[in-house]
Amino acid sequence: MTLKEKTAIVTGGSKGIGAAIARRLAHEGCAILVNYAGNAGAAEALAGEIRAGGGRAAAARADVGKPDGMDRLFDAAETAFGAVDILVNNAGIMRLSVLKDASDEDFEQQCAVNLGGTFRGMRAGASRLRDGGRIISLSSSVVGLYQSGYGIYAATKAAVEALTHVLAKELGPRGITVNAIAPGPVATEFFLDGKSDELVAAITRSIPLGRLADPEDIATAVAFLAGPDSGWINGQTIRANGGMV
Repeated sequence: MTLKEKTAIVTGGSKGIGAAIARRLAHEGCAILVNYAGNAGAAEALAGEIRAGGGRAAAARADVGKPDGMDRLFDAAETAFGAVDILVNNAGIMRLSVLKDASDEDFEQQCAVNLGGTFRGMRAGASRLRDGGRIISLSSSVVGLYQSGYGIYAATKAAVEALTHVLAKELGPRGITVNAIAPGPVATEFFLDGKSDELVAAITRSIPLGRLADPEDIATAVAFLAGPDSGWINGQTIRANGGMV
C-alpha cells in the first residue's frame, strides 16, 4: 500500500492513538498535518520526528470543539501541502460519571469535541476533500455495551456512527468513502487515567485476545481504510476491540 502524494489531517494527533495514526500514515507516504489543542511540544516533536525520517509533516493548533477549528485545519493543510485527501477525526474527550451526577459541563464538552468536532470535520471534508478521498472517524466499542458511567460519551460516539452512515451515501458519487473505527480498550493515557490496576486487569480479562490494544493496532486499521485496498468499504463501523461484545 502506498499513500504517496496524499495529504492527511489527523485531529488530536499529538499523542496516543492519534500520534500512532499520524506515524503510520506518514510511513505509507502521506503528508501529515498533526492537530493539537494544547500540547504544542508533543505535536511539534512528532512532526519533527516524521520529517527526520524523510516524511512530510507540520503541526497546527486548533480546538475542533470550536466552530472555526476544522476550517483552520484545512486552511493550514492546504497552505503546507496542497489539497487534502484524508481526514481522520480522532480528537475526543471522555468524562465518566453516572447520569444522575453528570454536569452540564460534562455534557457540553463531550458533545462539543466528540460530536461537534467530528460533524464539522465531516462538513468541511465534504466540501474540501479531493474526489476519491477518505473520511475516517473514531467511535468507540462502548457503543452497544451500554456500561454504567459511559452514558454521555457513548451517546456522542453513537451519533458519530450515525453521521458516518449518512455521509457515506452523500459522498459516494464522488468516490469519497466514509467509515468509522470503534476501538476497544487501548493502552493509552486516555483509557488508563483514573483506573486502578485491578480494574484494568478485569477489563483485560474480558477481551478474548487477552490484552489491551496498542495504539498501533488502531493505526493499522485506520491505514487500511485510508488506502486503496479499502475502496469498496463505505459507511461501515469496524469494531477493533479484540472480540469484546
